[in-house]
Amino acid sequence: MNSRLLFLLVGVIAAWVVALNTGRELAFSLAYLLSGIIVLSYFWAWNSVRGVTARRRTKSRRSQVGQYVEEQFEVTNRSFWPKLWLEIDDLSTLPWHSAGRVVSAVRRNGTQRWLVKTLCIQRGRFRLGPVTLRSGDPLGIFRRERPLSGTGYVIVYPPTVELTSFEPSVSELSGGEARHRRTYQVTSSVAGVREYVNGDGFNRIHWPTTARLNRLMVKEFELDPTADVWIYLDLCSSAAAALSWTPPPPESPLFSGRLRTQRSLELPPATTEYGVTIAASLARYFILRNRAVGMNSRGRTREFVQSDRGERQLHKFFEALAVVEAAGELPFADLVATDGIRLNRNDTLLAITPDADPGWVAALQMLQRRGVNSVAILIDATTFGSQRNYDRVQGELLASGISLYRIRRDDDLGAALAAPLHVDNAR
Repeated sequence: MNSRLLFLLVGVIAAWVVALNTGRELAFSLAYLLSGIIVLSYFWAWNSVRGVTARRRTKSRRSQVGQYVEEQFEVTNRSFWPKLWLEIDDLSTLPWHSAGRVVSAVRRNGTQRWLVKTLCIQRGRFRLGPVTLRSGDPLGIFRRERPLSGTGYVIVYPPTVELTSFEPSVSELSGGEARHRRTYQVTSSVAGVREYVNGDGFNRIHWPTTARLNRLMVKEFELDPTADVWIYLDLCSSAAAALSWTPPPPESPLFSGRLRTQRSLELPPATTEYGVTIAASLARYFILRNRAVGMNSRGRTREFVQSDRGERQLHKFFEALAVVEAAGELPFADLVATDGIRLNRNDTLLAITPDADPGWVAALQMLQRRGVNSVAILIDATTFGSQRNYDRVQGELLASGISLYRIRRDDDLGAALAAPLHVDNAR
């Protein structure tokens, strides 16, 4: 009970006590007036949220760190009485998504619209909604609220950095074995024909078979006999390290200017965030060069993306990397040793980890003896507040001839991934 209502109730009781004891007309008039104010205010507040509908339209359910989520809100008054003011409270979980506001003077059958643009500063899957509608009487005695059902979700992809080069080069990764696996991409290897379904391109139609069977038939393709690139991301909780971090507001200088290039974007100080960004950037780098790329990781759940190429494959990567967390219990050495045996000869494994245990290095050495190329991307957890010694891991990698990239906090990832470490500049 707010102070205004309490004051009025005390006034009404006092007015009626005086009126009934004195019988004066002025006392009865005051009692009727105060009682009427309370009753009228209650019914006004009760009617203030009735007949109001709210709709939200999201331009896209997918975005990326450094880009915007756009939502259009629409509030419509379908009741006979106009609404003096309406407060819309949005309970979305997207950081800094300020969609709620107060709209005034919504006439009968009137509609008010507004556009909300929110800069995405953190990857993940976020809820949009629900919305709570609040209003009240003009005197502020009573307040009413009504929850409006309806929620949606938006997935924010991790950021990527532009890689000008990465060793080994694409030309060094060719020459794999022939494989019999269907792909959505048009390749030089035709596996067979099947019936046409909606969405198939007309350039895939096999006209001789179509003419013979008198129905549309399309060609199916297999991956070219080239080696795949596999990204193994360490999501073991015991290997992860992070410093405290609060998402900066969109008005921060970190997000000013030409943010869409994502060069000035500050990553959260966590080894997982750096690993996810590196994995997304490498996937983009190889897919844009028409390489078949796959991913394997064990976090809270297993995230496995079968190797393929094309824009569809890149979206699969981003979908998986948007929600991964370092909450797994499987050590990275066991992941490489158990799942790495499925890799084919001449495949390339990109191992991304902050783990200082040399066990995963031994697993990479075993794969190298089977003909699997290995590249290690070591995220230095000592720059993220953890006390670890990477001397043995780094020494064994360089001694085995495994390409090594060492990433530290606040490094320019594009420059750090341009050239691997060598024995003479390892320190």
